Amino acid sequence: MGPLSREAWAQRLGAFRASPSAFLAGAEGEDLGRDLLSDLRSEKLSEQTKVSLLTLSLEYSDKLWPDAPAAEAAATSLLDTLVLLPSKPSALRRLLLLAATTALVSGGALGPTSGASCRLLPLLLGLASGRDMGRSFGTTSEQRHLQATACECLGELERCKPGLLAPSLGMLRSLLGQMGPIQPVSLLLALVLHNTLVVPPGAGAGAGLQGLLVAGVSSVGSCAWDWTRAEERDAHRQPQAPSWPTAEEEAHGFPLLEPSPDEARELKAAVAQLLDTSYLLTPVAQAQLLWLLGWALRGLRGQPPVLFKPQLVRLLGTAQLTLLHSVLALKAAFGEALFTAQDEALLLRRLALVAQHPALPSPTHLLYLHCILSFPENCPLGPEGEEAAPLLLGPQLCRGLMPSLLHDPMVLLARLHLLCLLCADAEEEEKGQVQSPQRYLQELLAGLQQRAALDDGPQALATLCFQASYLIASCLAGQPTVRTSLIHGLAQLYRARPSLAPHFVDLLEQVSPELREPLRAVLQQEVVARPGKSQSLRWHLRMLARVAEGDDAQRATLSFLQAAAIHCTDWGLQQALLRVCRALLRTGGGDGLADLLQVLARRLEDADGRDHARLYYILFSHLSSPKLGMALGPSLAAPALASSLVAENQGFVSTLMVRETPAPIQLSVGPQKAKGPLLVLHLQVEALEVPVYSLELRFRVEGQLYEPLEAVHIPCLGPGRPTYPLCLPLKPRCPAPTRLHAQALYTTSAGLTCHAHLPPLSVNFDDLFLPFPQLPKGSERCFFDDLWNSCLPKGVESRLWCPLGPQGLDALVSRHLEPFVVVAQPPTTYLIAVRLPPDSMLLLRLETAQVDGVPVALRTDNWAVLPLAGDYLRGLAAR
Repeated sequence: MGPLSREAWAQRLGAFRASPSAFLAGAEGEDLGRDLLSDLRSEKLSEQTKVSLLTLSLEYSDKLWPDAPAAEAAATSLLDTLVLLPSKPSALRRLLLLAATTALVSGGALGPTSGASCRLLPLLLGLASGRDMGRSFGTTSEQRHLQATACECLGELERCKPGLLAPSLGMLRSLLGQMGPIQPVSLLLALVLHNTLVVPPGAGAGAGLQGLLVAGVSSVGSCAWDWTRAEERDAHRQPQAPSWPTAEEEAHGFPLLEPSPDEARELKAAVAQLLDTSYLLTPVAQAQLLWLLGWALRGLRGQPPVLFKPQLVRLLGTAQLTLLHSVLALKAAFGEALFTAQDEALLLRRLALVAQHPALPSPTHLLYLHCILSFPENCPLGPEGEEAAPLLLGPQLCRGLMPSLLHDPMVLLARLHLLCLLCADAEEEEKGQVQSPQRYLQELLAGLQQRAALDDGPQALATLCFQASYLIASCLAGQPTVRTSLIHGLAQLYRARPSLAPHFVDLLEQVSPELREPLRAVLQQEVVARPGKSQSLRWHLRMLARVAEGDDAQRATLSFLQAAAIHCTDWGLQQALLRVCRALLRTGGGDGLADLLQVLARRLEDADGRDHARLYYILFSHLSSPKLGMALGPSLAAPALASSLVAENQGFVSTLMVRETPAPIQLSVGPQKAKGPLLVLHLQVEALEVPVYSLELRFRVEGQLYEPLEAVHIPCLGPGRPTYPLCLPLKPRCPAPTRLHAQALYTTSAGLTCHAHLPPLSVNFDDLFLPFPQLPKGSERCFFDDLWNSCLPKGVESRLWCPLGPQGLDALVSRHLEPFVVVAQPPTTYLIAVRLPPDSMLLLRLETAQVDGVPVALRTDNWAVLPLAGDYLRGLAAR
């Protein structure tokens, strides 16, 4: 088949992008990768269409060529296509290099035994070095773009195989002084240098470093890469994201190298060369370069990071966020070895002043605040990992970083976090100051609570208030003044707006016990102080279900519930009331709780509510407090299916849910017994691995040929026991074979209800055979002749040849047709009568058997049976 047209490819690529997995599983999916590689060489397709094909191969290389052999073949074809391109400029060259590299990497084919890898590496190194690769690789004007692409491809190979390009360090270093793209070469050199220095301990860390750094460009070829070094480092791969190792990581495996003086001199020269040209790179590329060099130099023993010092003069004043983040990363890595106290103060002051700029977008504002909150100090106080405000962040700098109600919610929370850290470090003498951080914090919290207390206020204001409350509780729960003010403000907020009860419940679940217990007691007092009918009754009950604990306010709580029970007229309020009773039961209850439960069991309008109240009263009367708490607490295991009275138990919902599981049983059709007036299909059931209980087998017949079947029940079925015989009555509407679809509904040992679909069962034509009633002796021949004559003229007669095979006629009849034989004169004549439900019959005359078969005369009163009977008789010899 020739190449596809542009329209056909557009339609095919659109279908693939809509659902790659579904497309590959279809009829056209298998040939997509092969057709793509083939049509890249077609002259009938435009370059734009080929660009679309290569773009697809870059995005979905792992799906087009998922294994190493396919990836190897694809990379070879792509390289062949690259060589065949004409010498005129083309956008395909760069894409072909990227596609070949991606195919080898994603398919796992990159290695010393890969022919495509051995072709690709010298090609990329030659292009990266700027050598003339011939007319096949475009004009001189195109070489610069190819050089940058080759550096990107080599960088990808180096990331996948760290240390692969270590022998090319000298060549890459020499490229920085030549005319060519600086950024790709600089990043590639920094990456290779980083991987060369970051080696596992005991692997000859500094050996040959000087020779690698001073090697010339004349050795491009087989010595320009090292598969052995790359394979050794696969097991010690370092992170490729900007994160610095901790002190514990350094003590347990982070390499500390000791280069010789000559190696240190060459290394400093190479790093200085990279840093001197770094200002020509984009900000993102500079940040990546600084991270690679900083990581590598941090592991060199005896090498102070003074090489970065000249760059700080430029970087400390940068407005680029990526470079600012890199400076902070260098500070976290090297500390006072690179940053003096003046540098630290200058950097922190700059962060604080820029964070106050009113025109900053919210994401940038948040980044600056995050940098201040996580500022890496030279000499931090307190234990490692403890949150604290930077020491050099004085009152003058902090004044402009105070949160305000006018700020964006996320910015307000970030500034509030800083304010909480300042309050935690506040001196005792500052407490009396008018503008102390704690006083400002209390005023801000009061403002947030006032806005959240508005009846028709937006939900976002209430959410912000509780977020701020949680932040203050997390940072300052140990300070009595702040804790008391927070509890008092939250109590006033609940008094003004009880509909915020869900927020209060969430807050109680999250805060520490230092705040949870006093806040719980205050909220309980607020609720029980307002008995009687109220529009907020459902919120009060919801709050009480969480805070009703202990004996201190037990009497007041019971009084509130007794007064509220009169107004609980709908199902929701009754359930909320019962949840409060349940909470009181878990904590021990009280003398008045039994009386309340009795009243509820008599007076609640809803029957379900009365049953719950009666159950709680029985439990309260018969169980001690510890057992009562365990009975009403969350379930640790799935409970057995019991009464609906325990519906609020944590595991009850999962108990009621019917889960679909793999089939726990094996169902098969057993040997059929042709006797009796009714048609019965004999089945065999066997448990596979686990016991099943209350098993119910449901059957569905395909089509409308049979009456609906009744379910079959088995009390218990265990593995390792003999198969369980089942009799399934069948009621055909016409004598025809069919398929039964079966489903099992059962209960597990844990009380869970499950269902599973079983493989379908086949009901064959001979499974429908029933014998005629037992005849008086001597009347068999007359009975058969009467049946034979009654079939016509309404029925049909036919003759066919029944193969015998090696068994002979006697054995064939004895094995398959014996229950239906009416007259037998072996070995020559057999008269057979078969009853087919609901009201048909099949009559056979087998006479004068030949060597390889027997002629059969057949009559039936139902013409639809004729083809079925013919197929059955012709297949008897093979069964």
